[in-house]
Amino acid sequence: MAQDDHSAHHVNYGAVFVALCVCTGLSVLFDLLSFENRMITIVLVLAVAVAKALCVMMFFMHLKFEGNWKFVLLAPTTILAIGLPIALLPDIGIHYYTNLAPQDGTWGAEMDEYNETHHSTSVVSHALDE
Repeated sequence: MAQDDHSAHHVNYGAVFVALCVCTGLSVLFDLLSFENRMITIVLVLAVAVAKALCVMMFFMHLKFEGNWKFVLLAPTTILAIGLPIALLPDIGIHYYTNLAPQDGTWGAEMDEYNETHHSTSVVSHALDE
């Protein structure tokens, strides 16, 4: 067996560290600057965050030196990452902002009316009667 295949890949981790520090400084600088539109700040900070994440993935997770098989592993993850929020959107995403319980204080009155019309007695009212 030949010497480790990883020995051919030399990474200057000091330079990567400096690049990450510069990116962190840019994030702080963009946040401290006062842009007229807040979206400019958000886009700039997110762009720097993506650059930092890519740098970490490429060098510290050694994905830069892997073959194309990494895309085979990422395909199901990508499908699930996109599909799961789409699948849950009708149940969770939309109903999160829909108030299903009335907020005007009529909930108790409606329940009393329902109990009276359906001749149901609750355990609590039965216990109070005794």
